[in-house]
Amino acid sequence: MLETMPRIGFGLWKIPREDTAANVIEAIRAGYRHFDSAADYANEAETGEGLAQAIAEGSVTREELWITSKLWNTFHAPEHVEEACRKTLEDLQVGCLDLYLIHFPIALEYVPIATRYPPEWLNNPESGQPEMKRARVPLHETWAAMEALADKGLVKRIGVCNYNSGLLHDLMSYARIKPAMLQIEAHPYLTQEKLIRLAGDYGMDVTAFSPLGAQSYFELDMAAEGESLLGTAPVMVAAQAHGKTPAQVLLRWGVQRGTAIIPKTTKPERMRENLDIDDFSLSAVEMAAISALNQNRRFNDPGVFAEAAFGAFHPIYD
Repeated sequence: MLETMPRIGFGLWKIPREDTAANVIEAIRAGYRHFDSAADYANEAETGEGLAQAIAEGSVTREELWITSKLWNTFHAPEHVEEACRKTLEDLQVGCLDLYLIHFPIALEYVPIATRYPPEWLNNPESGQPEMKRARVPLHETWAAMEALADKGLVKRIGVCNYNSGLLHDLMSYARIKPAMLQIEAHPYLTQEKLIRLAGDYGMDVTAFSPLGAQSYFELDMAAEGESLLGTAPVMVAAQAHGKTPAQVLLRWGVQRGTAIIPKTTKPERMRENLDIDDFSLSAVEMAAISALNQNRRFNDPGVFAEAAFGAFHPIYD
């Protein structure tokens, strides 16, 4: 298995289940070796089919792949963490994950796999009054169960998603196995300099999800068309200067500042375009101009979408 995570990964969020296996195979043919999955994406079984087919065809070996997945909120209790991990391993058709992350610092009441999988956010979606039910599970208990997965060889590394600086400080005070990765939303409208610097001080790598910003959120009505980064002046100027697309400039900005990125697309030409960012570098002036676009604009915020969609006010960012 790979010892170093490829800096450009293939994000599997929002890829339709019926298209997932074919997209995974196409992504491998395009050159992707890092796949970012999660139980909540509802396509891990199909991801596993695509990975297995590509391996069977000889397009890639398991040892050449880096596979990340995430523990969902309803499996935070220590007695359910291994159950969730083993379900992901079964669906992805692998014996071990390269990286397993706590998806959100949000514990919800357990929903058995046989009852509903993935459980998603609502405890009882079939009822007349569905609700998001919090569970009284401290994060340190969940982390200890994550460490047990590493001890058993089910995962090579463990980490966290969507943690803020206070939670990172707390985690590092009790972690026996230190987190290898922090995955957060980061793009020029949400640069997160302090959090990324803190992760680095603690020896954690950082993966930026939604590296193109609003593009992932238009179809979810979580971003307005006018919030696209692709047409902003610093990005357009850099794209013209380097003969690249605005999307490539944004992805290059993410990699050049030291984060890994996991763009998502279902278009083969875009898959290749997103990988083709190693033949140019942005100048210090270009990097600064793009970073200056920061508005602290977070598109993926449970404090907003959970209330709008589920009637539950559950902020995790101030």
